[in-house]
Order: sequence, then structure tokens, then C-alpha cells
Amino acid sequence: MRKSFKLDEIDCANCARKLEDAINGLEGVESASVNFMTQKLTLSAPDNIFDNVLDRVVKLTADLEPDCEILR
Repeated sequence: MRKSFKLDEIDCANCARKLEDAINGLEGVESASVNFMTQKLTLSAPDNIFDNVLDRVVKLTADLEPDCEILR
């Protein structure tokens, strides 16, 4: 499954790259792309575990970029 989410308050391109690299390192993530210009996260993960993966992505985002929120 592939879904896109709006990011609120991603501060810079470097922050977006750091977040993208960290998300791509999570187990279950097939691919992730964080675009600073459009303030968007595109996430791909298997259908049967997508919600679990998304929950871990949200937690990771809060840990790495406390001001950034993934809008569902």
C-alpha cells in the first residue's frame, strides 16, 4: 500500500532528508519519501502491516523532529 501524508512544520531540507533516511530504515517500510518543498511524506508498506508501520513512523517523527506532525 502506498499513501501520502501532509507534514506540518518540517523546518528544512536537511531535516526532511534526515527523517526520510530514518523512516527508510524502519522494518516493514518498502519505501519512504519526504519532500520538503511540498511538505509531504509518501510511504509504502505491505497492506497487512501498514497501520503498524505508520504508527512507528509517527513515533519516529515525533522523536527526531518534535515540531513536525504527520497529518492523517
